[in-house]
Amino acid sequence: MLQTLPIASSIWNPSQRGACLEVMEFKRSQLSSLSQCPLYFKFQNKWVQNGKAPVSETFIYACQRPRQYPAGKKQGVYSQNVDLPPVLPKKKKKPYPIPFKKIQRAARKDKKLAERGLEKPLQPPKNGILVPDLIPVAYDVLDAWKVLIKGLAQLLHVIPVYGCRIPAVVELCIQAGVDIPEYPSRRRTKPIRMMGKKVIDRGGYVDEPKPWRSVDPSSSSIVDLDTCGACGRFPAPPLEDVPSIAQETMNAHEIVRSGVMTLMRKYTVKACGYCSEVHVGPWGHNAKLCGEFKHQWRDGKHGWQDATVAEVFPPNYVWHVRDPKGPPLRGALKRFYGKAPAVVEVCMQAGAQVPSRYKPMMRLDIIVPESDEASLVA
Repeated sequence: MLQTLPIASSIWNPSQRGACLEVMEFKRSQLSSLSQCPLYFKFQNKWVQNGKAPVSETFIYACQRPRQYPAGKKQGVYSQNVDLPPVLPKKKKKPYPIPFKKIQRAARKDKKLAERGLEKPLQPPKNGILVPDLIPVAYDVLDAWKVLIKGLAQLLHVIPVYGCRIPAVVELCIQAGVDIPEYPSRRRTKPIRMMGKKVIDRGGYVDEPKPWRSVDPSSSSIVDLDTCGACGRFPAPPLEDVPSIAQETMNAHEIVRSGVMTLMRKYTVKACGYCSEVHVGPWGHNAKLCGEFKHQWRDGKHGWQDATVAEVFPPNYVWHVRDPKGPPLRGALKRFYGKAPAVVEVCMQAGAQVPSRYKPMMRLDIIVPESDEASLVA
């Protein structure tokens, strides 16, 4: 909506010489609501009757238009229908999540510091020290991870699924400060110091942790973190409890995803640019285990690069089935079907509410035509 406010006017009378500039004042509150909108100026010349002699007035207007947001860019607003991320070919390297020029600029900056004999400034956790503000986040992610595994194990007794797979969420939480007795970890008490790419001080260590031993491994809390055999550990839930378990599992899934995003902003996670290998830590390992495209040229070494959230906590997109008891999906109508992460689809089929961010890719507002009508749809 266009809002116009006159600011000043220039009056000219043919019976008099010269012109008079009349300034009109406005309160600050009249413009405060439009402070975030772009400002435009326009001029308009009008003849008005002032007594007997006509007077020419030039008005200056300040016009402010509300800021226009591109489709889907406004905060809290999602597009109606969106496509899934493209499937990358296996015969090509994955694109860098960080622009390569930005990586080169950071490397040149470190090189200049090393040439001048200056120590490279490292902030936690890159200097080996924990980030205190992220320790509660790591514990929340691990607790939600347990709820997610338990909920999925119970829902799989009700909703049929033919495959499931474990991300490196547990290791990320351990490096972020979660202490698990079954996974003893050494914590640095002094920061790492670097000059360029050379480590000049690796920092101090606390005492070596003692190996953890349990009399009954099945009673260990570490079992709750493992996805393998989860369906056998948890029995099928009563039918009246399925919707509440589905909603609790959906909430845990969102907590894990948002927590992983928060932790990855500080803690480095590497992924191979050729295979699905993920390494939690600032540097990838040197094991020659990559067997993907052109691995002979690299002698089996991984092509480590910064990982994305989808590589650490993969969504595993599946087709969205609107009616599980209805007819099966047909390949000729696949462009009318939507997709969703496997966990979201399972929880939705069990009665959970779908978050708004997944609805565009599920294409819930599209009416699937009959097979003979599909050729008539634009």
